[in-house]
Amino acid sequence: MRRLLLARHGQSVSNAVRRFRRIAAVYSSPLQRARHTAELAAAAVQAPLRKVDELRELSLGEWEGCTVEEVQARPGNPYACWVRDPVGALPPGGEPLADVQRRVVRALAEVEGAHPNGDDVLVVCHGGVISAYLAYCLGLPLSSIWRLTLSNGSITELAPPRLLSMNDTAHLSGVAVPPSGFPTLSP
Repeated sequence: MRRLLLARHGQSVSNAVRRFRRIAAVYSSPLQRARHTAELAAAAVQAPLRKVDELRELSLGEWEGCTVEEVQARPGNPYACWVRDPVGALPPGGEPLADVQRRVVRALAEVEGAHPNGDDVLVVCHGGVISAYLAYCLGLPLSSIWRLTLSNGSITELAPPRLLSMNDTAHLSGVAVPPSGFPTLSP
């Protein structure tokens, strides 16, 4: 594999693929928000789409389905603790970041192995997944992953293990980003 393009899900990543050349395949998390973006991208570049279960977002255990505000309102503001120390302040029943990192590194190694001839591939997944992988590539401690900014719809480009660009959103110019953080097309 020559280049690995990691896209954080969003509604307009399909606009970004117009600037990519020679995408051999698109891989996706099984979660709908990533799968939808991957379907748009795969159709735009006419590449096969493959679902990879190990690219799913990290599990937040008992926090799943809660808003940030609801978790912040709990005694001791566990959300703030988790943001400061995502390794030590794991949500109850949540997936340890070391486990997330292991499964993502393993999955992306398999993607790389499937493209030994220097193909470019696009992987559409999630902020936590991309951050855990970047921590691995850059030798950063997992406790620092929330210091990495990954906007919805952004592209991070690697020539593994080298990081070429991170959180590129230039392809979203002219696209409005509402408070939800999900890009939508301007009227």
